Amino acid sequence: MIQTAPQMRILVAVMPVDFRKGIDGLAAICRDRLKTDPFLGHVFVFRNKSATAIKILMYDGQGFWLCQKRLSSGRLRWWPDKGEAPLSRLAAHELQVLIWNGDPKRVQMGPEWKKIQS
Repeated sequence: MIQTAPQMRILVAVMPVDFRKGIDGLAAICRDRLKTDPFLGHVFVFRNKSATAIKILMYDGQGFWLCQKRLSSGRLRWWPDKGEAPLSRLAAHELQVLIWNGDPKRVQMGPEWKKIQS
């Protein structure tokens, strides 16, 4: 199980990828298409063309984790718009909402904790 923390950098690939790819293929997409080093410890989220599944790739310092969720019915309700940027950033709580097939941009959340300046 991968635990998400608020300080994690979570990057969502806007364009769908071929889900026949495994760890090495997705790491190559991170390097070549997304221009990001997959060894930096970021969490990369990908979806398939039919929007019925997501894959999450993460390097933890010793090796890669690859998690997949396929919906038993329906399609993902939300995915970032296909703008000019190949990546979209999510907060940790937004990733949890996405995993449960919700819309992270419509969820009401409390304000993020910020240290009070003295």
